[in-house]
Amino acid sequence: MTKICLVGAGSTVFAQNILGDVLSNPGEYAISLFDIDPERLKTSEIVTRRICQSLGLDAVQIDATLDRRTALKGSDFVILMMQVGGYRPATVTDFEIPKRYGLRQTIADTLGIGGIFRGLRTIPVLAEICRDMEDLCPGALLMQYVNPMAINCWAIKEIAPHIKTVGLCHSVQHTAAHLADCLGENIADINYVSAGINHVAFFLKYEKRHVDGSLEDLYPRLKALAQEGQVPHEDRVRFDVLRRLGHFVTESSEHFSEYTSWYIKDGRNDLLESLNIPLDEYIRRCEAQIAGWRELKENLEGGKPVQICRSNEYAAGIIHAMVTGQPTLIYGNVPNNGLIENLPASCVVEVPCHVDRNGVQPIRVGRIPTQLAATMRLSISVQELTVEAALTGKRERIYQAALLDPHTSAELSPDQIWKLVDDLIEAHGSLLPSYH
Repeated sequence: MTKICLVGAGSTVFAQNILGDVLSNPGEYAISLFDIDPERLKTSEIVTRRICQSLGLDAVQIDATLDRRTALKGSDFVILMMQVGGYRPATVTDFEIPKRYGLRQTIADTLGIGGIFRGLRTIPVLAEICRDMEDLCPGALLMQYVNPMAINCWAIKEIAPHIKTVGLCHSVQHTAAHLADCLGENIADINYVSAGINHVAFFLKYEKRHVDGSLEDLYPRLKALAQEGQVPHEDRVRFDVLRRLGHFVTESSEHFSEYTSWYIKDGRNDLLESLNIPLDEYIRRCEAQIAGWRELKENLEGGKPVQICRSNEYAAGIIHAMVTGQPTLIYGNVPNNGLIENLPASCVVEVPCHVDRNGVQPIRVGRIPTQLAATMRLSISVQELTVEAALTGKRERIYQAALLDPHTSAELSPDQIWKLVDDLIEAHGSLLPSYH
């Protein structure tokens, strides 16, 4: 029997997607749900049982617990989906305090001052989970879905290098399908290769496979859309990046807009309007997600059946491939070690990975275009300093991470950055370890 542990299972909607995918594949499963919020955990347990009922699965073992070690014990797969500090107070703090300094953000979960502090909150919890895994399920695969993805995965490889782990995101497969829609093509006819770092990876190849077997490079058509301005209203930033860097980035426009100094600038509302950049977007999404969870909870308590719709998340495919040996291809976040030749060996990259009974096997990409690697390095230095701050407890590394962050440093002076970091450390209180 394959035991799957969900850490942060109170993220009910995401847990529903993952478990709907996993349990739709044949197999014998034990599902262990862990969360620190008993109410959310109870809702996720109901969802899991309803999924099993819908699929006619009577033999699935389901356990929900507030004890993480109990949940992890004997697991074959561990899926991380928690948000340390939650929406309130942590995420709100990440937005509201920088606003006092005139520093505005869109998502604040990957880079920027918000991404830095989300990483600092999360890494100590990751360290505890890794220690528990080494003790209770040392052979398990850790599937890491938590943002900031690259920062968290980098920390895990430093904390527990012997744990098998991969970071998973849906940006590559979502954007591949999105571009097919933009061109009026069927994603089933598309070949693509992406590489880079999470949320700043680019399609190196995007082409159509015709019936006769010939291949058509679709980049000329994408560039024509960008040049003519015939692009989706919500995706103007990425098409602008395509015009300037020659390749399409995998993460959404609202995400990418805060990873550089190019788009969000104090006093430049014209850029925000012309490129449709939604400031405070993650705040609005969180409010909507909370409302959605409450509605789901009410529906479940009222006996409404759960609808199972297969998603394109990678977790189920990985589990199926490793259990059955039927291979699959995913995009995973893994230690570089030469996979992308012109990025630092120590960083975490997002590359194609072959998966079978032997586990997740990254595929070497080689060199990527110089301008893309240079853009990625803007993020990599911030990631490295943030990880070092979390692992050493050195406060000066937090200052330096913020000082090198492209968006933060473009808007604030060094003195302002120092004061902002101090304010955020104080505001997060017990959610952060002490920094000396």
